[in-house]
Amino acid sequence: MRLFIAILLLVAVTACSLTQDKPSGPQFSIDFSLELTDQPIDGRMLLVISNDDSREPRFQISNGPSTQLLFGVDVDQMRAGETAIIDPTVLGYPLRSLNEIPSGEYTVQAVLYKYETYNRADGFSLKLPPMDKGEGINWSRTPGNFISTPQKINFDPNKNNTISITLTEEIPPIEPPKDTKYIKHIQMKSEMLSEFWGRDVYLGANILLPEGFDEHPEAQYPLAVFHGHFPYSFGGFREDPPDPDLEPDYSARFGISGYNRIIQQEAHDFYKKWTGPDFPRMLIIQIQHPTPYFDDSYAVNSVNTGPYGDAITYELIPYIEKQFRGIGEGWARFLYGGSTGGWIALANQVLYPDEYNGCFAACPDPIDFRAFTLLNLMEDENAYYVKSSWKKTEIPRSRATNGYVSVTLREVQHKERVIGAKGRSCGQRDVWLTTFGPQDKDGYPKHPWDKETGEIDREVVQYMIENYDMRYIMERDWATLGSKLEGKINIYVGDMDNSYLNNAVEYMEEFLESTTDPYYDGFIDYGDGFGHCWNGDHENPNYLTRLRYNWMYVPQMLARMESSAPAGADLKSWRY
Repeated sequence: MRLFIAILLLVAVTACSLTQDKPSGPQFSIDFSLELTDQPIDGRMLLVISNDDSREPRFQISNGPSTQLLFGVDVDQMRAGETAIIDPTVLGYPLRSLNEIPSGEYTVQAVLYKYETYNRADGFSLKLPPMDKGEGINWSRTPGNFISTPQKINFDPNKNNTISITLTEEIPPIEPPKDTKYIKHIQMKSEMLSEFWGRDVYLGANILLPEGFDEHPEAQYPLAVFHGHFPYSFGGFREDPPDPDLEPDYSARFGISGYNRIIQQEAHDFYKKWTGPDFPRMLIIQIQHPTPYFDDSYAVNSVNTGPYGDAITYELIPYIEKQFRGIGEGWARFLYGGSTGGWIALANQVLYPDEYNGCFAACPDPIDFRAFTLLNLMEDENAYYVKSSWKKTEIPRSRATNGYVSVTLREVQHKERVIGAKGRSCGQRDVWLTTFGPQDKDGYPKHPWDKETGEIDREVVQYMIENYDMRYIMERDWATLGSKLEGKINIYVGDMDNSYLNNAVEYMEEFLESTTDPYYDGFIDYGDGFGHCWNGDHENPNYLTRLRYNWMYVPQMLARMESSAPAGADLKSWRY
């Protein structure tokens, strides 16, 4: 009898526990059809809930105030017919829980962001997003991901009902770009990266050939490397005049109509300059170097992403120069770019000083970690809040040129945390921390602050500073670096940069201008009232100058080559 009573009590306690653990409120049950695959899938199941019918919900997640709602959970070895559950305990963005959503009619869509297993040379087996497939590493557009058809629902946070969603479509492949007379597309297997990742890894490039390339087989050309995010093809170059039937769009960023027409006109104007009789003949390339963590590698060696810096500098660049008759010497190579590309241009010049003859870094990502946007990583204790005994004032992430703040750093990290755990969001803030940070015990990146609280880990920060803080590295190593960088450093930024990137440039300028042994002998310039992507033009609006990177630094490149080329260097074969 006592045993029977004990069993009854155990059953009662267990039932009570199960009832208490089950969250109250609605939940979503998501599966995928057998027609998509009969194989198990690893990845992140994402659910978007939207009150905006203008486009598919999966395209409506952003940092700004117009974002819709996102929820996500990991799935491991999920098969057709099995379900992933999104309930009120699942973390969401910007609302944390389904229970916070008001009653109403919404459009919902689910996406299965598929992961692949990478068996790396360091012994770790990691589940990560695939290398870029032409979309720029974006969960909402990655070919191969499963999606559901958007559907209308009536949602009530007080109901304990289950809403079922089935993924029935696979995002199709992206057609590769076609070669033209002027634009060529190449891929090259990197031995360095293939060894690191335990699979074949390819680097790519879009090459803009000079006018007369075929007609002048004797010519060898300087090389200009235009760094930035993943480029599908060579952008900003258009042989045809603007499309007269193009419906003008509106740019909320710049507050003007017909910006799509302006883009086409600028691209065609560049084509006319490029093929004109007085334009210097050179090669310009845009590099494709995605990692499973982002659409570009930042072109540096990293314990988390691999030896991309060496692979680009010592494998890809020589491969391109050999195939397309580049001069192939450091005095005839230049770097330029904006934002991420600006950081890469400066970092590659600093880390490979003999391989390049000048960098033109516009609005670079943080080049001094005392101004990691608005964080001082050397001193701050928390990444999300201003230090205070009584207040919790959040640190801004982005502003308009009038100072209007649209999002905080905590909110951005919250979004990326929902998209993917362990640094797998492929978001900009996550990738800074992944690329610049050390490796954790499980092989995934170890980030410098707690994603929930913002508390900063000093040991991780010190690793980042010593390896990727460009001002710190230059100051530390100036005795050997200075003579190699003399005349090669040029930086441009708007003093109202939308991500506060001008603050780090000011720190860098303070160091460079105070250093006289040797003096850096470069150029740092600020655009009064200009925002992100400003690149040195004080006369024209930013919406135009940001489209002119491909030609505006050419005169400075020429002057630098003429003044620094070694005796006997070829300064003539390419000046036809």
